[in-house]
Amino acid sequence: MSAAALLRGPGSLLPRAGSGCWCRRFWAASGETAAAAAASPGSGARSPFDRQLKRKQKNWAALQPEPAKYDYLREEVGGRVADRVFDITRTFPLALDVGCGSGYIAQYLNKETVEKLFQVDMAENALKNTMETEIPTVSVVADEEFLPFKEDTFDLVVSSLSLHWVNDLPRAFREIHQVLKPDGVFIGAMFGGETLYELRCSLQLAELEREGGFSPHVSPFTHVSDLGHLLGGAGFNTLTVDTDEIQVNYPGMFEIMEDLKGKYIFHKQNVGMGESNCSWNRKPILHRETMLAAAAIYQEMYGSNDGSVPATFQIYYMIGWKFQESQARPAQRGSATVSFGDLAKINALISRKK
Repeated sequence: MSAAALLRGPGSLLPRAGSGCWCRRFWAASGETAAAAAASPGSGARSPFDRQLKRKQKNWAALQPEPAKYDYLREEVGGRVADRVFDITRTFPLALDVGCGSGYIAQYLNKETVEKLFQVDMAENALKNTMETEIPTVSVVADEEFLPFKEDTFDLVVSSLSLHWVNDLPRAFREIHQVLKPDGVFIGAMFGGETLYELRCSLQLAELEREGGFSPHVSPFTHVSDLGHLLGGAGFNTLTVDTDEIQVNYPGMFEIMEDLKGKYIFHKQNVGMGESNCSWNRKPILHRETMLAAAAIYQEMYGSNDGSVPATFQIYYMIGWKFQESQARPAQRGSATVSFGDLAKINALISRKK
């Protein structure tokens, strides 16, 4: 089956210069999804993020002279997602990477595990700079909120550090579930609610002191208690959700913000990881005095003896399967033929015999 046959809606596959891969520009999958994308309100709980701004930020970041300089966190988490793929002892004929960026997961995979990989990202510049991999790949420019693929297409879907910018996470999980084949598996990673708590606290205290109030400067994150419900509601079963923390030491607060969003304080067009806040209710600027006060608070509250400051990134890892009749299922409640009390007696008999 050709790559074009797996996609729904209009469009055509275009060759990418300098590679044997193909790239399809697919910004809106249908009239319905295009209308939904265009209808994003200026504010509100249902659409907290400006997706068009996020696309620009990611495109700018991919055009920087040394984009790999800021990729250390994405590469680390991409490797950990790949490890979870290797833990499943099977070969996946067709896989999908949602929000792939420069291919942070693909670089760790091999042909023995994944035979063909579709890479999807909303930023076309990121897809132009994907890392080398031995797996045949197809690149698709599309909004991760509206996956342009037919139902029951992929054996595996992966995603690393992209879903925290999605406006409608339940819908995104439903779309991932829809494009998976029965007995297919989704393995993902996203930032958790405790990410950058040091930075958030320092900025809020500085703004309260200098400006009499504070605005959000770090985007809202999902809590781990919600993930299981969201994945289950999307139709996934046999769920696994675990958390991890990665702590990175920096010379100071300004270096943290430079890596996250670029040297905006000096008005240079450098956007680091492309992780600038794109919330509709974000504050457009931070006053210089407030920034200096926040840096001093950060150093005082969290600084190490060597002068460095930590930044904590909480990562949620999730695994969910699409149901198939042949999958093993838990026994029905009350179907056990041996009680725990009987097991205790057996253990006592074995101990006496010994």
